[in-house]
Amino acid sequence: MNDAIRRLFPITERYIYMNHAAVSPLPRPAVDAMTRQVEAVMRHGTMGLAKWWEAIEHTRQQVARLVNARPEEIAFVRNTSDGLSLIANGLRWREGDNVVTAGCEFPANVYPWMRLQAQGVHLRMAPERDGRIQTDDLLALVDQRTRVLAISFVQFASGFRMDLERLGEFCRKRGILLVVDAIQGLGALSFDVERFHVDAFAADGHKWLLGPEGTGVLYISSRLLDRLEPTLVGWMSVRNWKDSIVAEALTYDLTYREGALRFESGTLNVCGLCGLGASVELLLRVGISTIEEHLTALGRELCERLQAKGYHVISSRRPGETSGIFCFTHPRYPAPALVERLQERGIIVSARLGRLRISPHLYNTWEEIVEVAAHLP
Repeated sequence: MNDAIRRLFPITERYIYMNHAAVSPLPRPAVDAMTRQVEAVMRHGTMGLAKWWEAIEHTRQQVARLVNARPEEIAFVRNTSDGLSLIANGLRWREGDNVVTAGCEFPANVYPWMRLQAQGVHLRMAPERDGRIQTDDLLALVDQRTRVLAISFVQFASGFRMDLERLGEFCRKRGILLVVDAIQGLGALSFDVERFHVDAFAADGHKWLLGPEGTGVLYISSRLLDRLEPTLVGWMSVRNWKDSIVAEALTYDLTYREGALRFESGTLNVCGLCGLGASVELLLRVGISTIEEHLTALGRELCERLQAKGYHVISSRRPGETSGIFCFTHPRYPAPALVERLQERGIIVSARLGRLRISPHLYNTWEEIVEVAAHLP
């Protein structure tokens, strides 16, 4: 990655930051976009209202382009949990239905489905085996009462990337919904809702998308729309929502907005979405395939160097199963102690499930990988 891109990330002046699977530092374009918006509100109040809506729709278009969706299939929510809960709560369930997922999912993709047990819906979990989720293990749990296969694009504690294309084809043939927690891959890996046959996904903006917290993305395909009831409804959920601002008299008409927009119940985080839009523009300008190739190369170097020092690589190295997350264990050194050791040297990583987790992004360099490895015992 070139120096011009790296200069957009001031955090590089102080740290070697490889914790993007937790929270990403904001690039300059995102901060500049957010600053312009809040200063406009400070100086002009509602005089710039039309530009707010334009900024939101611009971000919507950029996100849609990133995932090969239509803009009307993209809604903005607070976070991944909100998005997945809207899906879980909006479907019409029958007692005896089941949801299939993995037993190592981040809780955001478990609790919304676990809550349905009160309605007689069963949650089935495939185990993690040696840092991988066997596709066959997932599919073996599917039966005639399976309504949803809910899975992460990339697993947060191993970096394992699911074969969404195979899962999507399987689900589509059987009328099962494929719902994806995309947070740990979106912005780092190619993600195509049409090619993967994804019915819905949710993702926070503050990880690989390089956006601020509180800017979540929800995708609802047109195929799913009529089967999903909005459970959180507000003044912006309906088609005539602008009438509440400009009309001389109120007209209450609960006709939902087109597409996924009906799931935006009220005022959005305009400032945050301006920042998210600028970050997504940056990702698109660099190119997701370029970012993915860069992360693959960094990961290969990191894994080889740590294996040579006696570390066990948890993350799959098989083609098609790698991501931007690389997880390790050591027979002598616990992961939290390794995290602290690196932090003392200005290297920021994390630990998850007793594993050292290192997650670089587009601006990290080969030289930084060498330094990280050199500072580990």
